[in-house]
Amino acid sequence: MTFKSKDCFTTHLPDEEAQLQFAGRLADKAFGGMLVFLFGDLGAGKTTFVRGFLRALGFTGIVKSPTYTLVEPYQLGELMVYHFDLYRLADPEELEYAGGRDYFDGHSICLIEWPQQAEGFLPMPDLTINLSYAETGRNLEMSAATEMGKNVMLQLLRDELL
Repeated sequence: MTFKSKDCFTTHLPDEEAQLQFAGRLADKAFGGMLVFLFGDLGAGKTTFVRGFLRALGFTGIVKSPTYTLVEPYQLGELMVYHFDLYRLADPEELEYAGGRDYFDGHSICLIEWPQQAEGFLPMPDLTINLSYAETGRNLEMSAATEMGKNVMLQLLRDELL
């Protein structure tokens, strides 16, 4: 793990299992109202990351990329998790027409792949995760932009360093 600043770090995830586990540890720290942006090239593992996150929260079904539907909802007990894939969004207003603001209700967790496609429409993320290809596995860079995000990231880092 390498710290770039107090609000940003990078780590190497050597394989898919490590990626799923890291996502699960993040899910254990997350709570309703969180907004997480997921960046990375096609195939970098954004949906894999979401799968690990959802599995840690108890979801046992298939996690598919909502590339054509824009969003997949997951009711996990009292918690709603929305998985967005905005890759095919041509204009940020398309998300507005689809009722996009309703998802950011302060109670649900929203995981958004390709958030740059809705730039100017989305609220500020609590956490930003960038997945990139490495010689083996993936590199993950995480940064926090809000107090909620900083608190979650600090809890996660404490666990990682122990």
